[in-house]
Amino acid sequence: MRLVVTRDADEMHELAAELIASEIRSKPDAVVVPAMGNTPMGAYRRLAEMRQEGELDTSQIRVCQLDEYLGVSDDDPRSLYGWLRRSFLDPLGIPPSRVNRFHGDACDIERECQEYDRTVEAWGGYDLVILGLGPNGHLGFNEPPSDSAAPTRAVELTEASLESNATYWGDIERVPRRALTAGMTQLLAARKILLLASGRHKREILHKTLRGQITPEVPASYLQGLTQVTVLADREAWGR
Repeated sequence: MRLVVTRDADEMHELAAELIASEIRSKPDAVVVPAMGNTPMGAYRRLAEMRQEGELDTSQIRVCQLDEYLGVSDDDPRSLYGWLRRSFLDPLGIPPSRVNRFHGDACDIERECQEYDRTVEAWGGYDLVILGLGPNGHLGFNEPPSDSAAPTRAVELTEASLESNATYWGDIERVPRRALTAGMTQLLAARKILLLASGRHKREILHKTLRGQITPEVPASYLQGLTQVTVLADREAWGR
C-alpha cells in the first residue's frame, strides 16, 4: 500500500486524474470501476478535460458499476447509474455497450448479481477500482460486517450509510434501504486500487482503515494487506 497526502482536495483530484489517466494510457481497454459520491467528482471532471483537450483517449475503456440502490429505476433521480452516466460515462464518451451495470429495479436479484459477475469474469476482472471511503469503512456498499470473501450481492444499508447518503437526496427518508454492490472478493482482486479520502470528517475512519485492526467491522481495512493499493488523502483527512 502506498499513501500520498496532498495539500488539499484540488491537488488530490489532480493527482487522482493523472493516476487514472496513466492506467488508461497503459491499457486502453482497461476495465474501470468508478465510485460515485462527492470525493472523486473533481478527478472525473479533470479526466473529461483531458479528453476534450486531446490528452486522453477513452474510446476503448470498459466500465463496471460499483453499486446501485435497489428499487430505483433509471429515471429515478437517486439512481446511481444515472449519476455514473452524468459524471463519468457521458463526459468520457463511453456508450452503454461498454458498461457492466446493475439494474436497481431488477426483479431477480440473484440473477442480476450472477450476470454482473459473469461479465466481470469475461472481461478478465477489474484493472482499476476507484473507491471512496464510507463513514463506517464500507467499500461500495459492502457494509460492516463484510469480510474479504463477501460476494456481489444485495445488502441492507446501515444507519451510518443512510445518514451519509441523505446529504445527496435531501432527507434520510428518501434514501433506499437496500442496495446491490460489487463484492469484496471482486474489488480486492483488482490489479490496481485507488482509494480517495477528503475532509476532516474522514480522519477517524481513514486511520482505522490504514492503521487499525484488519476486521470485517471495517471492510476497508482489508486494503492494508494489498500491494496494489494507492491511498490519496488530503491534509484535512489525514491530519498531522
